Amino acid sequence: MSFNHAVVWIDHQEAHVMFLSESASEAEVIKTKSSHQHLHHKGGAVGSGRLELDEKYLHSVINAVNETKEILVIGPGSAKLELIKHAHHHDPKIAANIVGVETVDHPSDKEILAYARKFFYKVDQML
Repeated sequence: MSFNHAVVWIDHQEAHVMFLSESASEAEVIKTKSSHQHLHHKGGAVGSGRLELDEKYLHSVINAVNETKEILVIGPGSAKLELIKHAHHHDPKIAANIVGVETVDHPSDKEILAYARKFFYKVDQML
């Protein structure tokens, strides 16, 4: 079955990638190999207090959606923006297929799917 839409919920530990059509969906979870749980900025410390995402992790997420025509990227923090920057730098074709970026906390897979269906319904109506 061919899926034209994908939603990627991503944080610094894992990505939930869901492919959907009007009547069906498939999902996959991609986890990072990084062992860092949290990084907090301390006063007087050098650096931004942010942890860069693992390049292999981001590449795995990009590869998962490389056949999808429209991609929605959602997540709670900066990981979604890092994924988009990675796509622009390493695979502009995938970056061009990203049609939306939204901040969403930690929904269940069913909530992610419902959110994506609502989003893509609106996108499809605009076309």
